[in-house]
Amino acid sequence: MSTTPATPTVLCLMGPTASGKTALAMALANAQDCHVISVDSALIYRGMDIGTGKPSKQEQQQCPHALMDICDPLESYSAARFRADAINEIEWALNQKKRPILVGGTMLYFKALIEGIADLPDADASVRAALEQEKERDGLAAMHARLAQLDAESAARININDPQRILRALEVITLTGQAMSALWQQSKSQVLPYRFVQVALIPDRAWLHERIAQRFDQMLSAGLIDEVKSLKERGDLYVDLPSMRCVGYRQVWEFLDGACLEQEMRERGIAATRQLAKRQYTWLRRWPLDLIMDEKEPNPVGRVLKAV
Repeated sequence: MSTTPATPTVLCLMGPTASGKTALAMALANAQDCHVISVDSALIYRGMDIGTGKPSKQEQQQCPHALMDICDPLESYSAARFRADAINEIEWALNQKKRPILVGGTMLYFKALIEGIADLPDADASVRAALEQEKERDGLAAMHARLAQLDAESAARININDPQRILRALEVITLTGQAMSALWQQSKSQVLPYRFVQVALIPDRAWLHERIAQRFDQMLSAGLIDEVKSLKERGDLYVDLPSMRCVGYRQVWEFLDGACLEQEMRERGIAATRQLAKRQYTWLRRWPLDLIMDEKEPNPVGRVLKAV
């Protein structure tokens, strides 16, 4: 009698910034033979160590993290590229009889991995310029009405006052001849042959806000200003790059440009990090989680292993 092979289990460890995900992942890796895969759109960048809260070199030697330090700050990195890279790392781990642990707070990456991602074309400057001209001539409401004729599902989802998303949906139709909603529907067939166990650390907000402030002060003490200064002195980076938009980096960059005093920079950095955490809380409230733990959990490793 033949048996069906068990579906491989992949552990997803999520949570807002500064909630303790990395420490828990390392503790789990000590308890089991695991392969830790970073799900963090800031940790991908080389030379951005302090402000991203990257594990120390010693910690990375004890517990290597895949998909960390894989991009120069000048590069862009998409959710689609993350999905391909993460699948490769998961397959490597399973072939080595290791437990894959995906750990991070970039929820868009988790969504792309688990739910699939639409094969959307890159932006096209000439098409976008033409659509911008039409918007200036006819108005945004007319562009939304045009989208409703071509892709009613996307138009119903996109606010009539959102020019970026309206023009992007029209751009996709122009470039592919297909509605964006149809391309997204195709992505739902990309289901992976894994059992995802999704665990979140969701601490009390007041506790997290205090921890964020403490951590930002630690980053400043550890040399965050000098780190951003060295990036700035490269000469090829600029403040609107995705890498420099990471919380902390933009605020320090603006301080170095003389836009604010150091104390105001600190306050802006803490506020931006708290706003990031707020967005992550919003994602997690809608997420189909298997286990939720807060900062008071006495045995997080044991509870996660039981869930797996």
